[in-house]
Amino acid sequence: MRELVATIDLWRAQGQRIGRAVVIRTLGSAPRPEGATLLLSGDGRLAGSVSGGCVEAAAVHEIREAQAAGRSRVVHYGISDEQAWGVGLTCGGTIDVLIEPDLRQQLEAAARATDARAVVVSLD
Repeated sequence: MRELVATIDLWRAQGQRIGRAVVIRTLGSAPRPEGATLLLSGDGRLAGSVSGGCVEAAAVHEIREAQAAGRSRVVHYGISDEQAWGVGLTCGGTIDVLIEPDLRQQLEAAARATDARAVVVSLD
């Protein structure tokens, strides 16, 4: 996610809505590790990856669906799932992806949390 901070900052400065898909669980052979992230801007730009290309189109569709519904959800992709074959996840593993429609609240909370800092110094 750290590699996407500059993109998030740019899109926020442009007033873009930012949706996110993030791998929260992997089992077996998975194309990307837990924490892998795909961002979708309000004008359709992409940054990052949740599967190295296997399920990105499906993840974008899920982000848009979550935005229409106004709530987050978890989507499961696996080799035995008909949907996974349809979107190309044929590596043999499974991934669970958290779909978040809009990161504004999380980003604002993170900004507030970084404004107040405490420093502890040990003089031993």
